[in-house]
Amino acid sequence: MFGFGILSGLLILPLIGAAAILVLRGDDPATVNNIRWIAFWTTVATFILSLVAWYDFNPAESGFQLVEQKTWFSSAISYKLGVDGMSMPFVLLTTLLMPISIAASPSVERRVAEYMVAFLVLETLMIGVFVALDLVLFYLFFEGGLIPMFLIIGVWGGKRRVYAAFKFFLYTMLGSLLMLLAIMAMYWTAKTTDITVLLHTNFPAGMQKWLWLAFFASFAVKMPMWPVHTWLPDAHVEAPTAGSVILAAILLKMGGYGFIRFSLPMFPDASQFFAPLVYALSVIAIIYTSLVALVQEDMKKLIAYSSVAHMGFVTMGLFAMTPQGVQGAIFLMISHGLVSGALFLCVGVIYDRMHTRDIDAYGGLVQRMPLYATAFMIFTLANVGLPGTSGFIGEFLTLLGTFSVNSWVALFATTGVILSAAYALYLYRRIIFGVIEKPNLMAIADLSAREVVIFAPLVILTIYYGVHPQPVIDASAASVDALIKGLGQALGATKAAGL
Repeated sequence: MFGFGILSGLLILPLIGAAAILVLRGDDPATVNNIRWIAFWTTVATFILSLVAWYDFNPAESGFQLVEQKTWFSSAISYKLGVDGMSMPFVLLTTLLMPISIAASPSVERRVAEYMVAFLVLETLMIGVFVALDLVLFYLFFEGGLIPMFLIIGVWGGKRRVYAAFKFFLYTMLGSLLMLLAIMAMYWTAKTTDITVLLHTNFPAGMQKWLWLAFFASFAVKMPMWPVHTWLPDAHVEAPTAGSVILAAILLKMGGYGFIRFSLPMFPDASQFFAPLVYALSVIAIIYTSLVALVQEDMKKLIAYSSVAHMGFVTMGLFAMTPQGVQGAIFLMISHGLVSGALFLCVGVIYDRMHTRDIDAYGGLVQRMPLYATAFMIFTLANVGLPGTSGFIGEFLTLLGTFSVNSWVALFATTGVILSAAYALYLYRRIIFGVIEKPNLMAIADLSAREVVIFAPLVILTIYYGVHPQPVIDASAASVDALIKGLGQALGATKAAGL
């Protein structure tokens, strides 16, 4: 596209759509409707282009593909893009959820043009995180995503939107400053910011620990891990529905992707050294945030704490450093992106009708909203990890991979599966089952045709990947095997050297 490759096209298309929206003037209904359609079809076109990239992608190869490289502002820093089996699924997840998020935003009636521009710019920045092969370029995309999400929460959020937006921004920004210092140190040592080169650079063991901690500070906040997770519930509660979808489904996955792309392969000795710390934080997150979720009265807060617990399984599986653990973590992130995004959409459906997220305000919705109850049930069971849904595959693989390394960690983490069933089914029972006692619920409408179309692909993929997980597993298998092999060689060399 315009002299660039297909990955650059993925970055440019949303910006073209944003520019087209900025050209339009006026806030009359016809103009606003055109803005919505431009944003929607731009994201659809980006999704189609990502499918073309997937068609050209060969899952059997472990290296980077579709690579583009152009000289940037210095001989050491370049505009370099590429994907492998561990990043391509996240690109597809991002481009799939963006048109769904745009379609789920009819209730946004204020500053619609700015809202759509923020989402389109955010899409470019999120895709950039997963395709960047230069460390400085990655950092720019990684940090740049804070700005549109800050605006989405702060301008179109709830009553405490300014507080939540600043808390989100400050937490993630402070964590990333340490990563910037680490990037500078890596450049001074390796004389390059090319990720493909840095993956094969042997940093001294002592230096690895400091670099690992700096990157960990950023990725742990972004996921988020306990105890730096407190910004997430506030951000979710105040964000508009589409903002919550993208925050849970994509932005949280950037931390897990960072661990896979940088922490494990670039700092293998430090990753092994700090693995017990990650195990401890993961188990605490799984158990503690599940218990906190049990006492929530706000639906969004409950699902937000659920996300923290599920990310505990991800970090546990990654730092088990086994093929099953890493593949399970990748699959769980993809599944969680679909399921958590769908759950926030479910909350948005009834919030748009009743303008409250209090669990006690509902009850007996199955009598008036059978289609909604069915969709909500599927996503709730997937969130629990029921066999036959995508949620089961990822959790099972992470537990399997961890059990082979540390059975106690796997045992404690398994309690999270029980707790997730408790809070998820408790939420479902209070909202869906029972007798309708509130008079204002008697006339509540079931899913509209637009909402059915929005939920349909998420329902299909949740069930399809639950019974046939091979597409995601096969896509990442070669890259994961290469990662595990590289870790084994690096740790073996360190052990042989007596370090």
